[in-house]
Amino acid sequence: MTENVQQQPTAPSTELPTQYAPADVEGPLYESWVERGYFGADAKSDKPAYTIVIPPPNVTGSLHLGHAFQHTLMDALTRRKRMQGFESLWLPGMDHAGIATQNKVEQQLAEEGKSRQDLGREAFVERVWQWKEEYGGRILGQMRRLGDGVDWDRERFTMDEGLSKAVQTIFKKLYEDELIYRAERIINWCPRCLTAISDIEVEYQEDDGELVSIRYGEGEETLVVATTRAETMLGDTAVAVHPDDERYRHLVGKHIKLPLTDRTIPVVADTHVDPEFGTGAVKVTPAHDPNDFAIGQRHGLESITVMDERAVITVHGPFAGLDRFEARSTIVAALRSQGRIVAEKRPYVHSVGHCSRCGTTVEPRLSMQWWVKVGPLAKAAGDAVRDGRVRIHPEDMSKRYFDWVDNMHDWCISRQLWWGHRIPVWYGPEGEVVCVGPDEEPPGTEAEGWKQDTDVLDTWFSSGLWPFSTLGWPEQTADLRKFYPTDVLLTGHDIIFFWVARMMMFGLYAMDGEVPFKTIALTGLVRDERGKKMSKSFGNVVDPLDWMDKYGSDAVRFTLARGANPGTDVPIGEDWVQASRNFANKIWNATRFALMNGATVQGPLPDASEMSATDRWILSRLNKTVAEVDAFYDDFQFAKLSDALYHFAWDEVFDWYVELSKTTFQAGGRGAEVSRRVLGEVLDVTLKLLHPVVPFVTDTLWTTLTGGESVVIADWPADSGFRDEAAEREIESLQSVITEVRRFRADQGLQPGQRVPARLTLDGTALAPHEAAIRQLLRLQPEGDAFAATATLPVAGATVALDLSGTIDVAAERKRLAKDLAAAEKEKAQATAKLGNEAFLAKAPDNVVDKIRTRLAKADEDIARIQAQLDRLPQA
Repeated sequence: MTENVQQQPTAPSTELPTQYAPADVEGPLYESWVERGYFGADAKSDKPAYTIVIPPPNVTGSLHLGHAFQHTLMDALTRRKRMQGFESLWLPGMDHAGIATQNKVEQQLAEEGKSRQDLGREAFVERVWQWKEEYGGRILGQMRRLGDGVDWDRERFTMDEGLSKAVQTIFKKLYEDELIYRAERIINWCPRCLTAISDIEVEYQEDDGELVSIRYGEGEETLVVATTRAETMLGDTAVAVHPDDERYRHLVGKHIKLPLTDRTIPVVADTHVDPEFGTGAVKVTPAHDPNDFAIGQRHGLESITVMDERAVITVHGPFAGLDRFEARSTIVAALRSQGRIVAEKRPYVHSVGHCSRCGTTVEPRLSMQWWVKVGPLAKAAGDAVRDGRVRIHPEDMSKRYFDWVDNMHDWCISRQLWWGHRIPVWYGPEGEVVCVGPDEEPPGTEAEGWKQDTDVLDTWFSSGLWPFSTLGWPEQTADLRKFYPTDVLLTGHDIIFFWVARMMMFGLYAMDGEVPFKTIALTGLVRDERGKKMSKSFGNVVDPLDWMDKYGSDAVRFTLARGANPGTDVPIGEDWVQASRNFANKIWNATRFALMNGATVQGPLPDASEMSATDRWILSRLNKTVAEVDAFYDDFQFAKLSDALYHFAWDEVFDWYVELSKTTFQAGGRGAEVSRRVLGEVLDVTLKLLHPVVPFVTDTLWTTLTGGESVVIADWPADSGFRDEAAEREIESLQSVITEVRRFRADQGLQPGQRVPARLTLDGTALAPHEAAIRQLLRLQPEGDAFAATATLPVAGATVALDLSGTIDVAAERKRLAKDLAAAEKEKAQATAKLGNEAFLAKAPDNVVDKIRTRLAKADEDIARIQAQLDRLPQA
């Protein structure tokens, strides 16, 4: 492991290409970092540990903007901690993604005219492993493009041998503690993926359907029920009414005819029914609705399954073999022909659940499944946040977390797939049920009548173990001792339910109450520049690799970090990436200028007594920026720290200090030597501060500037405590003068490079030592014998008199400004008149009145500005 101490600097090179070409730099530079072992973490090190959990991307996935966003932030955190002297571990890996991966391989087989059943389970699983080796893990290579500083030697996969052992170990432990059980319950079933899916894998959307009201029973003993799923009536085993509903009290306990069948069903009274909704009577289909299942349990009703796993009707001859949607229209038509349809409403817009993997409408289905009893686990997960062992950031996101863990239902963990961790339970010929641990032999052979459960575990079951299984658990490894608990889980607020809560439950359970991470830092989601969700259907999805090819990885990273306010969605557009590319170029050009002018990091900083006010000002601002950036990092305020670095680097270092230093360098002498050393120091620290977010350009420039091995292993800057408020005020005055005169020149239409004779009255002010810099930056010539002050600007206690007689047509300029002034005054008069009209104000909407007030304020500003310009011009 490379120690966090840079090699003795060699003489820095001043050779940098005239332009920065990210494509030539980034790939080779990243590989050199990996080869030198910069990202490897040493469990035997005596440095304090810092560990970040990476949300393992799906093996089927590729880098999208959401990945790039979160990886940028995680990389920034670990790079900074590494520079601060921590043993930083950011461990990479992938999730086997059960449903998604199986779907990929089944699609591949379909193209060959085959199905998984044609291959059989063992051969199909082998085919998935082959697919994984050939196509899986593209995202890992793309993470290198982004610059992820992960420990590649520790890469893990949720189906590898070590993690499989962890899964079997915790399953058996939960089973023996009676926290895992098998039961027949209503689950969400996907007829396309042919598996159960959890509640949080169901996406709800507003669909156009139909609401039909059906008359059940005959004669006086009739009830009307309304449903959007007429096909499920074939499985009805009761009609329920509220026990206090007088309309139906005479029917409770009686049996009525179920249309289209030869069955009668009871009328039951249940408080779940809302008597105010619809007719106050509801059909009860216990095998196809979770609420109906609960009613059925309370009243001992039969559960009749009327659809198979593909949602094809299996009962009642005339409709058997029909798809559920075909059956719906056919059944409604049959009921209509019997005069049993009382009312029909279509389209009827209602919320319908869809499989998040394939988009198929989900079917509630009674099924025998494996479940985790989450009650005690969820309570522990809630307590860990409530008592402060785990901090959620931003804090206002805690409510979402508690809403979930405090109201969590038992978790269905079995999936009817072939790809995944197979449930380690065997069933014997005499009804025996045996759970087998990772180092145990099955209780018997298939020939002896023993069979293993055919289901696999939900993908989130294994990824819930990620913070400790990747470190070697259940073995008590050196990695586990050094790097657990992890420090930060940084992830999107959208997977609090999927992943965060699962890791909290399993971590606390498996690790004897020790939390899996100390801080949960929640981010928002990446959206397009208009704030719209990125979606293929919207046509606004961006491949971050395209932007990396065009602008460089640093530009993409900086754009994403600059938009990262905690818990808030991040809008991003190509213009912003282009602006970040321009920032990288600015860093490059400024450093190149500094090197060409002798900026150096050699030797100690000169004493403050030898420094100019400009030198002391930039060092004071530098140290304040170090302190500010540290505070923002500790509060996960990536947008604020990026913005602070952007404005310090571009505005203060490059636009002001570098420009002011030009005069000093031209003058030569000891002052130039001091400024060269100060400029070297400022660039050294600034590049280090920028490095975690923009690693490539900063490492290239820092090694050139300092001769050091790499900024990756350089020491993080510390606030030295140096402050010089007097120098800051002095340079602020200088900036005011230059800014005001530049604004005046622009107002008069002068070209930036156009020279103007000027007289500077600086005596008695702190600006006296800066006359040369002021003249150089403002293109002001000496006044000369024929000087005539045609405009005088008092600013910051100084006076700048300009002779514009040879540069502008004063009469024409006065005429133009007078015309603009008249227009502004007319606008003001119109707005004032409207706002003074009581009748208008009484009738006009608030937004119209606000617009007029805005127009009045703008007119006042324009009048003041134009009048000031006129006052500065000489009389024609």
